[in-house]
Amino acid sequence: MGIFTCVAVYLTIWWTVLFAILPLGVTTHAEAGIDKGDGGDPGAPVDPKLKKKFITTSWVSAILFAILWLVLQFHLVSLPDFPKHAD
Repeated sequence: MGIFTCVAVYLTIWWTVLFAILPLGVTTHAEAGIDKGDGGDPGAPVDPKLKKKFITTSWVSAILFAILWLVLQFHLVSLPDFPKHAD
């Protein structure tokens, strides 16, 4: 895998993991019994802890990417070659 492919695959994994981690450990205003007032969504999180979730997403994505890279590097799963562009 080239460097651009690696970056693209890592970012794809990162976004997927982020959406899996975002709802974990969230308490909504409705669950906490806090009134949001007019126009506020009762399903909005009280404290989303985004910094912690971004850090968690980064290391989980790095582990998943490393596993994928090792599987492809040692040919544990073979991917078909893309056809070469004929001139």
